[in-house]
Amino acid sequence: MSDEADVIVVGAGLAGLVATYELTRAGRRVLVVDQENRANLGGQAFWSLGGLFLVDSPEQRRNGIKDSYELALQDWMGSAGFDRDDEDHWARQWAQAYVRFAATEKRQYLHDLGLRFTPVVGWAERGGGLADGHGNSVPRFHLTWGTGPEVVRVFAEPVLAAERRGLVRFAFRHQVDELVVENDAVVGVRGSVLEPSELDRGEASSRVVVDGFELRAKAVIVTSGGIGHNHDLVRANWPVDRLGPCPETMIAGVPAHVDGRMLAISETAGANLVNRDRMWHYTEGLHNWNPIWPNHAIRIIPGPSSMWFDATGERLPAPNFPGFDTNTSMKAILSTGYDYSWFVLNQTIINREFVLSGSEQNPDLTGKDLRQVLASRGGKGAPAPIEAFKNHGADFVVARTVDELVAGMNKIARGPQLDAARIERQIVARDREVTNGFSKDLQLMAIANARRSWGDRLVRTAKPHRLLDPAHGPLIAVRLNVLTRKTLGGIQTNLDSQAVRADGTPFPGLYAAGEVAGFGGGGVHGYNALEGTFLGGCIFSGRAAGRALAKSLV
Repeated sequence: MSDEADVIVVGAGLAGLVATYELTRAGRRVLVVDQENRANLGGQAFWSLGGLFLVDSPEQRRNGIKDSYELALQDWMGSAGFDRDDEDHWARQWAQAYVRFAATEKRQYLHDLGLRFTPVVGWAERGGGLADGHGNSVPRFHLTWGTGPEVVRVFAEPVLAAERRGLVRFAFRHQVDELVVENDAVVGVRGSVLEPSELDRGEASSRVVVDGFELRAKAVIVTSGGIGHNHDLVRANWPVDRLGPCPETMIAGVPAHVDGRMLAISETAGANLVNRDRMWHYTEGLHNWNPIWPNHAIRIIPGPSSMWFDATGERLPAPNFPGFDTNTSMKAILSTGYDYSWFVLNQTIINREFVLSGSEQNPDLTGKDLRQVLASRGGKGAPAPIEAFKNHGADFVVARTVDELVAGMNKIARGPQLDAARIERQIVARDREVTNGFSKDLQLMAIANARRSWGDRLVRTAKPHRLLDPAHGPLIAVRLNVLTRKTLGGIQTNLDSQAVRADGTPFPGLYAAGEVAGFGGGGVHGYNALEGTFLGGCIFSGRAAGRALAKSLV
């Protein structure tokens, strides 16, 4: 087996599939090694909502959105905040290259593979309030028709076809423990064969070792993902100075196999790890009432109308509105000394504005069932998965009055008991601002701006109304927990996805793509992400690795 492969790919997630696809297009032989079973092909991407960042797309233009490479790059650089000469050297170049990709050939590349998008463009991570600061100036979140499984499918199908032709072989349940380095070049991998597993996708599998292995090839591409489920590593790298104290309670937005093992293994071999303290975790995490993996979390992707309170019952200040500035909101929440916060809303808002992350939480979109989409998103009431969380989720409180609502919140609070009168005063003050078309409330101003977008007005943002109006009830409170998700730093790579040593020189035989490489260059996002950029980063960096090796190998 080892003599047959031109390239070993470590990790059968999206970046690994893309790299393998590009290599097999050029006739290269690939061995894909993964510690999980075949059921997990596609990795973490399968569970995603399937959002992709595109610039000046036909979908944007049909929505009346004027976008450009220049505006998108301004947003990206304002969000990234690159400030490290050595660690950001390649990241800056990756950022420029990725935004150019998103503005030019990315959509056609995916379209040629069969990927399609829904017609409404979402406005994610709307920003901190300054034109040259963090956030998307315009909607850029393109939702895949078929969500994450469809993104996986368009690359998995040609890879599996290449497997049938003999160009690809898979070694599942093979856990890499070491990169083999000879004469200063990576020439293979060593590791442990794990006992067979018949578990379903996403379930935590055994780490019982039954054998060892050594495999060799002309090059190795590491595409093993980040550290999202390894909370020990998250805590060790948590940027206290930038985000505040590390949360005591964290829930996992990714499966247990997202463990970050290959980062240390690659560093031991000689790769340069950079920007370890840059991560992307969410403040709107829910305990999954029907979990697949341990400590399973689901994120609310919120519209802008819910009122947001910290654990002490104070409304979060601007720009900490739902869906605007993830890291600034994280810092504001943690600065209270508690690791959770609250949304307060009503049935009208949850009907229109709550989307749950995850392909399995959106069966209508994942199944590409237009009739079901129209019934669940265009009718009365919230989609069934959201109602299920409202009825069964440990983080939800539903009540008719503020007193009843706060009493329920106090039962599940991990911190101080809230004062109902204090909460009600803040809601009433906000409600008074809704009675005419003018307001000094910055959140209401942001909602008015959002509804200028056709997509927001049609399906995403509720018409402003009084939260306490019984016609829009019942009242709902949601306890929001910190959900761990993305690694923004990692193995430093050049624009060919070739790993770089600490002295800045390319590391012969070693390439890295996807989250393990900070989605390219060791940190293409800098300090902040614009959303829809993680799947795209896997695609772009995996493509770069595959094409570079397809061209250079003899």
